[in-house]
Amino acid sequence: MEPIPYGRQWIDDDDVAAVVAVLRGDWLTQGPAVEAFEDALRAVTGARHAVCLSSGTAALHAACWAAGLGPGDVVATSPLSFAASANAARYVGAEVAFVDVEPDTWNLDPSRVPADAAAVVAVHYAGLPVDLRRLSRRPRVVIEDAAHAIGAVTPDGPVGNCAHSDLCCFSFHPVKTVTTGEGGAVTTNDDALAERLRRFRHHGIVARPDEGGWVYDIPELGYNYRLTDVQAALGTSQLAKLERFVARRNELAGRYRALLVDLDVGLPPAAPAGFRHAYHLFPVHVAHRRRVYDHLRRNGIGTQVHYVPTYRFGAYSSQRARALPHTDALYAGLLSLPLFPALRHDDQDRVVAELAAALETAP
Repeated sequence: MEPIPYGRQWIDDDDVAAVVAVLRGDWLTQGPAVEAFEDALRAVTGARHAVCLSSGTAALHAACWAAGLGPGDVVATSPLSFAASANAARYVGAEVAFVDVEPDTWNLDPSRVPADAAAVVAVHYAGLPVDLRRLSRRPRVVIEDAAHAIGAVTPDGPVGNCAHSDLCCFSFHPVKTVTTGEGGAVTTNDDALAERLRRFRHHGIVARPDEGGWVYDIPELGYNYRLTDVQAALGTSQLAKLERFVARRNELAGRYRALLVDLDVGLPPAAPAGFRHAYHLFPVHVAHRRRVYDHLRRNGIGTQVHYVPTYRFGAYSSQRARALPHTDALYAGLLSLPLFPALRHDDQDRVVAELAAALETAP
C-alpha cells in the first residue's frame, strides 16, 4: 500500500498557473506579487499590515527584532513547539523562560507568564488559539506564533488581526494549511513596527533619494529575509482556498474523534465556544508511544511527534525551565496522526485500524 504522510500540500492547476505567470513576467524576486500576497493576508486577517518574509522562523526573528527585544529581556514561550519559537528570542540576545502548558488546551498557561517577562511568544499549538485575554499581566510585547493557526478564529475575529497582540507570525511551509514552499509573514496594526519589519527583511536598508537615486544607509543590521514573487504568487492562489482547507481539516478532525472514541487514546483539546480550530495537526496521547510509533511507521503510516520540548535540547541548558509537569506528561505519549486536506476517508480508516492494531500489541 502507498505510505500515508503526516502532512502534504494541496496544489491545484490554478496554483501552477499562478507560478508560471510570474516565471513568464519581469519580476522573480520581491516585487508586485509579494505586495499582492500581503494585500490578501491583510484581507484574510483583518490586520493593518502584513509583511512577508522567507520563512516562519524569519518572521519570528523579525518580530522579536522589530519589537526591540534584546539582551536583558526575558521572553516567555511554550516548550511544546518547534524550537524556532524560542530560537527567535535567542537570536536577538534575549533569555527564554519556558511556561508550562495547560492540560485542557495544550497551549502555554497565560496565567503563568513570569512577572519579569518583557515579552511572550504565544504558540497556538496544533491550530488552537491561545486565549490572550487570559494573560495575568500584559508584557511589554505580545507576539503570536500562529505557524499552525492561519484560518483559526477567536471571539475577537481571525487569528492575525492582533486584537490582543503586537505582532502575529505565520509559516507557509508545505505541511502548513497554506504554502509558499518556504515562507512566512508577520501581521501588525502598528505602523512603526511594520516599517521596521520591512527594513529588517531587506538588509536594514533605508533609501536616501534626496542625496541621489542610488544612495542608501544601513543604520541597523538587517537580513536578507525577502520572499520571492514566485513564492508569493503560489501563496495568493493558496490563500483563496483557506476556508475550504480549514473546513476540510475540521471535518477530518471530527471524523478522527468519532473513529477513535473506543480506543485508549487521549484526544486533542477541541476549540471552545467562540473559537475555531485550524487543525494543522491532530496530535493524540498514547501509552507505549515508541512501540506504537514504530508499528505505524513500519506499516506506512507517517506519524510524527510534535514536539520534543525545547528545554530538553542542549542549546537550551542555560535557559529558564522551572517545573513543567504538564509538558513532561504530555510529551511522554504525544503522537501526531496524518491530517491534510487530501487525506481520503479510506486512508483515515487505515490509520485508525493500524493504530488500533498497535495499541493491541503494546504490553
